[in-house]
Amino acid sequence: MVAAGLLKYDIGFAVASLSCSVGDSLMAVRPVYVPRNDQPGVTVRELEFEWFPGFSTAQKQRSIRSLHAAAREEGIEPVLEISSKSPEELGVSLSAFHLSLPDEAEGRTFSVETAFQGSKVFERGGPFTDLLKGTSREAKKDERLKNSGRLIRFEFQETSWPLEPRTYFYDWLYLNALRRQPGLDERLVDYRGFTDIEFNPKKSINCQAYSAALYVSILASGQSESILTSPETFLEMLRDEYAARDAQLARQHGLA
Repeated sequence: MVAAGLLKYDIGFAVASLSCSVGDSLMAVRPVYVPRNDQPGVTVRELEFEWFPGFSTAQKQRSIRSLHAAAREEGIEPVLEISSKSPEELGVSLSAFHLSLPDEAEGRTFSVETAFQGSKVFERGGPFTDLLKGTSREAKKDERLKNSGRLIRFEFQETSWPLEPRTYFYDWLYLNALRRQPGLDERLVDYRGFTDIEFNPKKSINCQAYSAALYVSILASGQSESILTSPETFLEMLRDEYAARDAQLARQHGLA
């Protein structure tokens, strides 16, 4: 059974803000994404924990353990970290850098990250579909993504996607990659929360941990077949969830 709860956001929250030192650590606040079981959606719990500075995997995993301990104190367990720094193989494999989608027309696969970056359309260029042939890291750092003007839409497999809801396109990509992984559903539904230690909501919008929590909530609702039928149905059945999420993202990024 997936943990219940209403969609909660702390408007005054400053993500990843660091306060007093605790030995060789600092105090920080990061989100834990909890799948809802009353309707498809995600409860966002913002928890304070000890942050261990540094870029090494060891330091990142110390921070992950601390954040998960804070979640456990709030009754949220088990929690899966989804990032390249995850201490669990499952969490690493579900990173958007590694999670793959099939390109049936070309007979190949590409990562969620390359699909997302390669689908961006700007005022002066894009989509840069050649990015689908490279690595996730190469796609994310491609200079054209920074030098082509304002982002205006996404184009993926001959379909145009709007910029709003803000995480709509990314979530659709990620969830469709998840549903293609054999035996994954049974493993994911055991988790009560999801985190991404690399994600800073003050700087970024799309989050693989949020997307994973949304997928588990959809599975728990028993409506996955209908919700994931098409992009249009996906958006229509999640309209309330996206309205709440967009409002929070707008506040966090000063867009409200």
